[in-house]
Amino acid sequence: MTEQHPLGLSIQNLTKRFKSDTALDDVSLDVPAGGTLVIFGPSGAGKTVLLRCVAGAIDPDAGQVLVGGEDVTDAPPEQRGVGMAFQNFALFPHMTARDNIASPLTAARQSKDAIRAGVESVAKLLKIDHVLSHAPRALSNGQKQRTALARALAGKPKLLLLDDPLRNVDAKLRFEMRLELPRLLADQGATVVYVTQDYKEAMALGDRIAVLNAGRIVQLGTPAEIYQEPATTDIARLFGDPTINLLDVTPERDGGGAIVRLSDQRLPLGPGFEQTIDHPCAIGLRPEALSFTEEADGVPVTVEAETPFNEKIVTLVTTLRGREILVSRPTGTPGPREGAARIVARPGAAVLFDRETGARIPPAPSDKAQTEAA
Repeated sequence: MTEQHPLGLSIQNLTKRFKSDTALDDVSLDVPAGGTLVIFGPSGAGKTVLLRCVAGAIDPDAGQVLVGGEDVTDAPPEQRGVGMAFQNFALFPHMTARDNIASPLTAARQSKDAIRAGVESVAKLLKIDHVLSHAPRALSNGQKQRTALARALAGKPKLLLLDDPLRNVDAKLRFEMRLELPRLLADQGATVVYVTQDYKEAMALGDRIAVLNAGRIVQLGTPAEIYQEPATTDIARLFGDPTINLLDVTPERDGGGAIVRLSDQRLPLGPGFEQTIDHPCAIGLRPEALSFTEEADGVPVTVEAETPFNEKIVTLVTTLRGREILVSRPTGTPGPREGAARIVARPGAAVLFDRETGARIPPAPSDKAQTEAA
């Protein structure tokens, strides 16, 4: 029997309106104690409003917030055991970095020795122990970000809310923090809700990702599930660089299964897609799931342009009917730079969507799978 983890955070049917605008629409989420949930979505999706409702800075119009199993919906912020770091740092300008980090410990009336030990411990962990005597105006953006994060961590909160804290820092630090934060958060043992508009951060930091759009959760899953099985074409476009290839197709019957045609070449969809035959669809193919081939069963294309990046080369090709497709391969991998070529898709890599609604069409379970499940 699998051990059940206690819930660190439970958001139940949370709704928040501002006049005629619904910022959150019946949002429900559970985060196990010690887990990290990333809230991902475009600007205006309701991400920060959700965090502020959990923190107690905003009162919801309906729903409940439970922290560690305790209903804190009506509790003031200071009684929720929540730490929070914002993208704009929000440091006290009249305090040194040391005093900023110490503020939650001072508010908890800890001893001077405990405060000093707590500040120095977290500052050393975040590599800002050498700037503790500096005022915020003397800190770099990266140091301000780490100071704000250190302040949120210093009180060892049961729940840590991080509102896009890496958005305003330079690319090098952002990359470093993507590597460091998971270890840091695991060492703290806090339940974490992390907001970001950066899909790479979402993929790197989250045990699970909740995609929020227009105040609603439109998909919830592991990073692999969100990337490989996006619920809609909109979500598919949000994850990946270069973006996913989406091509209008109408599956056909071929023997006992379903196929689509690209440049008049058959592309089998695999078992379970027979229900899509003659139905207008869009096929999604990740650029890295495509590769060049010399085999005759490859899809004929014309190479139009090649763009090298540090770690990959992205090639733009067109089908016989002029449809554009991006193909990505690791730098150093051979590939054509111009003229006629053929491409092939990795088996099982294609994702099928309803052309009208944009919703993903999952393969139907086989009769064998249904029998085994029964």
